[in-house]
Amino acid sequence: AGMAAGILGGLFMDGIGAERWLQPFIRETVDNAPARLAVSESGQRQKLTLRQRHVFAHGEMVSIVRRIWKWVIIGVGIGAVLHGFVPKNWFAEHLGAGEWWSVPVAVLVGIPLYSNVTGIVPVMESLLLKGLPLGTTLAFCMSAVAASIPEVLLLRQIMTFRLQAAFIGYLWVIFTLMGWLFNSLGPHL
Repeated sequence: AGMAAGILGGLFMDGIGAERWLQPFIRETVDNAPARLAVSESGQRQKLTLRQRHVFAHGEMVSIVRRIWKWVIIGVGIGAVLHGFVPKNWFAEHLGAGEWWSVPVAVLVGIPLYSNVTGIVPVMESLLLKGLPLGTTLAFCMSAVAASIPEVLLLRQIMTFRLQAAFIGYLWVIFTLMGWLFNSLGPHL
């Protein structure tokens, strides 16, 4: 399900020309990096050495870290507050009825929370054992892993608001569709 969402998302982003909504410094770096590194003083193309590639990559890394370090700390702090104050049984109690709206709401609730792929497995098990339907659980867990507040804050540094809205909107739609699909298949699995 995750691979399918990623492949379809890549096709969707290519289809809408999402690269035009990257922050200007990213577009400039992408557009100018090959020309800056691959042309010698005489104006002829040259093959980059491993050292040149390393120097370029290090410079880009330092530039990015200087721009985003504070957003990483803020995002992780917000995620930790949410993780610490949302009761464990809240999701199963409020989204476990199997109503059609429970999947899109589970995705919306999961998006701001933070979890990594391995950390979500016990959460998934707990939600399933407490009666949350398979599709709703899957949609919630995918959204918690794919788009969290720390991630959104980091992505804001390279994406314009329009691209972030398209990205998060796509995730909400695809995870909702996957949740509904797995809820309908759940009794047959």
